Amino acid sequence: MIEQLHPRILENKDWATFLFVIAFALVAMTKSAYETRFSEFSKLIFSDKYAKIYRDNSHMKSSFTVGLFFVQIISYAFFIQLTMGIFGYGSDIKGYSAKTDWILFIQIATFLLYFILGKYLVEKIVAASFNIDEFVELFNLQKVTYRTYIGILILPVNAILFYYDNIPKTIPLTIIGISLCISIYSYFISIKTYQNAIIGKLFYFILYLCALEIAPYYFMYYWITKGSA
Repeated sequence: MIEQLHPRILENKDWATFLFVIAFALVAMTKSAYETRFSEFSKLIFSDKYAKIYRDNSHMKSSFTVGLFFVQIISYAFFIQLTMGIFGYGSDIKGYSAKTDWILFIQIATFLLYFILGKYLVEKIVAASFNIDEFVELFNLQKVTYRTYIGILILPVNAILFYYDNIPKTIPLTIIGISLCISIYSYFISIKTYQNAIIGKLFYFILYLCALEIAPYYFMYYWITKGSA
């Protein structure tokens, strides 16, 4: 009796290994070039000293921020792709897992890049309309700082999860929960740091939060849930 043979699917993971090496190399180079600043940055969750020292909006376009921005894009794109794979979304008809699909990674990374930069430009336009340019720049710097911190924290987790199969769904959910807690904490720190400026323009600040901090994520959630229904 001849046994039925099934083709063995070989998934290419070299592209992911290359990107992980690039991301970790960027972190290492940034740490080497800005040793003192990176040391304070690494303690961000335990102390607001970094936020107080590097609160000037000129730091938004520094090589420290720009270099780690690309690390955060890679890290978040990997995490979204891994989460899709764990929950069974994105697998193609050939049987390849979503997590090894480099085209899907490019799509996610491109979407994140355009979403973040587009949101930043819209915020600058709205800030100019409300005459709160300086405050929004400082607020954006705080958000970028904590968002980058989360991205670096989950980068090694991404590397571990990528090379393991049968990952429990509780792991990405736990990471999402922790990330949300850190994000909420960052908002409290920002409000505390800039409370004098906020009180002076409280109405515009509430409009800013509703229009540019809550609405985009709500519509994104609605779009994703509607698309998967």
